[in-house]
Amino acid sequence: MQVTQVAAEGLVRQFKVVVPAAEIEDRVTTRLEDLKARVRMPGFRPGKVPLALLRKQYGKGVLGEVLEQALDEGTKKAIGEHGLKPALRPKIEITAFDEGKDLEFAMRVELLPDVPEVDMKAIAITRPVATVDDAVVDQAVERIARSRQKFQPPAEPRPAQAGDRVTIDYEGTIEGKPFEGGSGKDLAIVLGAGGMIPGFEDQLLGAVVGERRRIEVTFPETYGEASLRGKPARFEVLVEAIEEPLPVTVDDALAKELGFDDLAGLRKAVAERIEADFKAASRQKAKRRLLDHLAETYRFPVPEGMVDIEFESIWQQVEREMRERGLTFESEGKTREELEAEYRAIAERRVRLGLILSDIGTKNEIKVEGQELQQAVIAQAQRFPGQERQVFEYYRSNAAALEALRAPIFEDKVVDFILQLARVTDQPVSPEELMREDEEESTAAAPAEAGAGGG
Repeated sequence: MQVTQVAAEGLVRQFKVVVPAAEIEDRVTTRLEDLKARVRMPGFRPGKVPLALLRKQYGKGVLGEVLEQALDEGTKKAIGEHGLKPALRPKIEITAFDEGKDLEFAMRVELLPDVPEVDMKAIAITRPVATVDDAVVDQAVERIARSRQKFQPPAEPRPAQAGDRVTIDYEGTIEGKPFEGGSGKDLAIVLGAGGMIPGFEDQLLGAVVGERRRIEVTFPETYGEASLRGKPARFEVLVEAIEEPLPVTVDDALAKELGFDDLAGLRKAVAERIEADFKAASRQKAKRRLLDHLAETYRFPVPEGMVDIEFESIWQQVEREMRERGLTFESEGKTREELEAEYRAIAERRVRLGLILSDIGTKNEIKVEGQELQQAVIAQAQRFPGQERQVFEYYRSNAAALEALRAPIFEDKVVDFILQLARVTDQPVSPEELMREDEEESTAAAPAEAGAGGG
């Protein structure tokens, strides 16, 4: 077997592999001799079947096995002799072969790049933090109380006003025709809460029980159902009931309704929950800033094949979301080519970050322990009550799915390791600023993320 490197450009290596016809014939003959001892054919004693007869009956199948084995061995030889670290499975193409002739095939392999050494102690980032003070807890408890707002009919009948809960029956039409989801009964609406199409609630102000009203609105361009966006609609409404809100009271009675001994217990639980949320948000933003620093500081070529795989994953999600939301490239104000270029840049960033994190994790022997992976599987199973057994079996028999759970655990462990060594400065911010999601985080922050599943 002769292996010759024919091209080397960037991370790509190409080889020509030749397996002599005599070597292939020797392998076929050896394989047929092995079969001879086991094959039984009428008229022949065990082990006495003529080789020519075996070749006639099993030759093609044996040749296929031999060729497959030769391709595998040739690939391993090229990789081993040149000390290569493939990023993906090499691409093989048979360029010449006829029975009795040499086997020739071309091999193209993309290599993992040399990842720059990251000086973790030189990394300096700020970590936004917010304080859980009494005002924050007060606002949270107030929201809880308002979510349990109680209503009652007014002492004297009166027209509906802002803050009232109005119960209606309604029938909607577009261009005179009913549409799916456009009609219903006993719908309770809190006027001014913004739960309906813009303008709908305003047109119920001043209504009285038993009154029929015609409401005309236009569905927003951002409405969830794409077929209704921007369309004018007419609703015939019957007001069934009007109720006014009772005062919201934050006291021990509210706490007991929620399962606590008193208001102090409720406030303590709320404060602990907010603190946990603040810590999670703070860590997430620190992680984002760390990944941004790594992506901007360490630039190196990445395997195009890995970028292709990551891009396809992202693009499938983009196209699915566009279909579900009824969007087009025109409505987004960009061409397909422009959007593809944007998301391909994101894919390249993810691959590069994944390689950096994988390199750091490997060098520092960071691993995902079996117990951590088991806890992740349990967490997945808990999302599907009654189907826990099927979930466990799915992950037990699906290596790719299990790896999808392992990768983010490994990534988080590597990120925490880096943050322990980096110079991290806490930056006090308001709770609103801490909890506000940066627009660019929605796509670019997704698992760093490809290639970071080591350990």
